[in-house]
Amino acid sequence: MGKMKTHSASAKRFTLTKSGKVKINHSHHRHNLGLKTAKRKRGLRKAGYLSDAMAPTVRTLIK
Repeated sequence: MGKMKTHSASAKRFTLTKSGKVKINHSHHRHNLGLKTAKRKRGLRKAGYLSDAMAPTVRTLIK
C-alpha cells in the first residue's frame, strides 16, 4: 500500500504539539466583532485543543 497524502484543508487548520495533541484556532473571530463581548473575543484569541475522540482522525489526515 502506498503512502497516504496529506489532507491540505486539515493541514491548514490543525497543528500537532510536541506531546501529540491537536491544536486548533477558534472560529468566529474574523468579522462582526463589534457585536461580541470583550470576554468572548478574549476567549477566542487563545488556541484550543481538539477532543480526544476526534484527535486520532485528524492526526491521520495531517501526517
